[in-house]
Amino acid sequence: MCGIVGIVGKYPVNQNIYDALTVLQHRGQDAAGMVTLNEGRMFMRKANGLVRDVFQTRHMHRLAGHVGIGHVRYPTAGCSSSAEAQPFYVNSPFGIALAHNGNLTNAATLKQELYKTDRRHINTSSDSEILLNVFAHELQKSTSLSPVAEDIFEAGRQVYKRCKGGYAAVALILGVGMVCFRDASGIRPLVIGKRETDKGTEYMTASESVALDALGFDLIRDVAPGELVFVDFEGNMHSKVCAENTRLTPCIFEQVYLARPDSMIDNVSVYKARLRMGEKLAEKIQREWADHDIDVVIPIPDTSTTSAMQLAHGLNLKMRHGFVKNRYIGRTFIMPGQQMRRKSVRKKLNAIELEFKDKNVLLVDDSIVRGTTSHQIVDMAREAGAKKVYFASAAPPVRYPNVYGIDMPTASELVAHDKTIEEVEKIIGADKLIYQDLDDLIEAVKEGNADIEQFDTSVFTGEYITGDVDQAYLDRLEQERNDEAKSSSGALEDVDMVMDIHNEGNV
Repeated sequence: MCGIVGIVGKYPVNQNIYDALTVLQHRGQDAAGMVTLNEGRMFMRKANGLVRDVFQTRHMHRLAGHVGIGHVRYPTAGCSSSAEAQPFYVNSPFGIALAHNGNLTNAATLKQELYKTDRRHINTSSDSEILLNVFAHELQKSTSLSPVAEDIFEAGRQVYKRCKGGYAAVALILGVGMVCFRDASGIRPLVIGKRETDKGTEYMTASESVALDALGFDLIRDVAPGELVFVDFEGNMHSKVCAENTRLTPCIFEQVYLARPDSMIDNVSVYKARLRMGEKLAEKIQREWADHDIDVVIPIPDTSTTSAMQLAHGLNLKMRHGFVKNRYIGRTFIMPGQQMRRKSVRKKLNAIELEFKDKNVLLVDDSIVRGTTSHQIVDMAREAGAKKVYFASAAPPVRYPNVYGIDMPTASELVAHDKTIEEVEKIIGADKLIYQDLDDLIEAVKEGNADIEQFDTSVFTGEYITGDVDQAYLDRLEQERNDEAKSSSGALEDVDMVMDIHNEGNV
C-alpha cells in the first residue's frame, strides 16, 4: 500500500510532486522520496518520515527540473529501514529511477536470476529494487543510445514475462522519458492525466485520481492491465498493452479501506461504492435482524463514515460522530508489533460520552483485521456508558493474508482466520457482530463499472488470482511478516539520504 506519482511538465515539478505526495500520504506514512531530472542530472531526496518532515526548503531547492517521480511508503514484510525508501536508482543503462507500489510474488526467484544470469546485485530486501533491475536489464538489450517507444515496449514485454504479482510502477529514464506500467491483472491502481499550459501539455501518473484533481490535471483514464505508458521529454505520450493474457481484476480492498473516498479507481467512485456498502449492510440487518434495538449508528473514523451514513439512512436511524480522531496517528493495522498497536488506539480515538451514555450503539468499521482495534473501541464505548455495543463491518471476514502489496498480518494473526463469526464476536467483546456478505460487497463495487468481471478478493477467500501462490510461499510470508519479525527488523533506524545523481552515474 504505497503511493506513486510521476510528472513530465513544462515548469518545475518539485512542488507539484510534494503536493501530490501529501494527497497520497494515506497510502504510506513510513517514508517518502522524490527524484527530479534537470539538465542531464538526477536529484534525489528520500528518508523515513512523513512528506512534510522529509522535504525541507533546502531539499526542495535542490530538486530542480521539469520532470520527476515521487513515492510514499509503508513497510512491507516488517522492514522500516530508510534504505528501503524509494525511489531506487541504477546507473545502467542511461540512469533509471523507479518508484513502485505492490509486491512481486516471485521476487526470490528473480533475485537469484538477476545475480546468476543478469549479473546484477540487489542491495536491499525490497522487491522494488528487483523490479527496477529487471526493467533496466531488459532495456539494456536495446542497441540504441536513444531508445524509442518500441524499444521501451519491448523491455516492458520482457518485464511482464518475468515479473509476477500485483504492481504499479513509474520510472524516469535519463535522456529518454517517463514510463509507467501496471500488472497484467490490474490489481494495483494507476491512472494517467494531463493538463494544458501556455508552454504545452503536461502529463501525470499517480496511484489515485485524487492526486490529479489536487494539481488541476484532467483524468485521461486508468492505465490498463499489462499496459505500459511512455511519455518522452518532448511531451508525446505513447502506450501499448505489453503483457499477454491480461484481465482486469482489481483489488477490492482498495474500495473498502485503502483509497480516499474522493478517488476514482477503474472508473468506480470510491465514495459511491462505500455508500452502496452501507446500503447492503442495512438490507442485511433488516433481513436478518428486523427486531433490532439499535438507538444510534456511530462510525469508527474515517474510512467507514460513508458506509455508516448510508447504513443509518437505510435503517431510519440517527448517525452520530461519537469518536474524535487524532489525525497525527498512523493507521494501526500496519504498525510493526502488537504492543505498539495497543498503545496507539487509545491515543488515536477518544469517545464523546454523551453520544454513548445509556444507548444501544451500532459501531461501524470498514473491516476487522487483527481485532485489536475493534476490541479496544468496544471497550471504549462501554466505558463511555453504552448499554449494548453492536459492531458492523463493511467488509466480509478477513481470513487470509494479502500477497499483492498490502502488508496485512499473517493468517495466524488475523482474528477471523479459522474462526466463526460468533467466536470473533466474543473476542472483540461485542453484543452482536454483523459482517458484510462477499456477494454484496462485490455487487456494491461492480455497480460502478459493469465491465469489471472479477475482483481480487483473496483476503476474504484465500483464492489468489495470479495462480502462483502456494502454501510454501504463504509459510515464508508468515516468517517475514509476523510480529516477532517486525519487532527485530530495525524499525527505529532513520538514516537520511540526499543524492545528486549525475549523467555519468556518479553519486
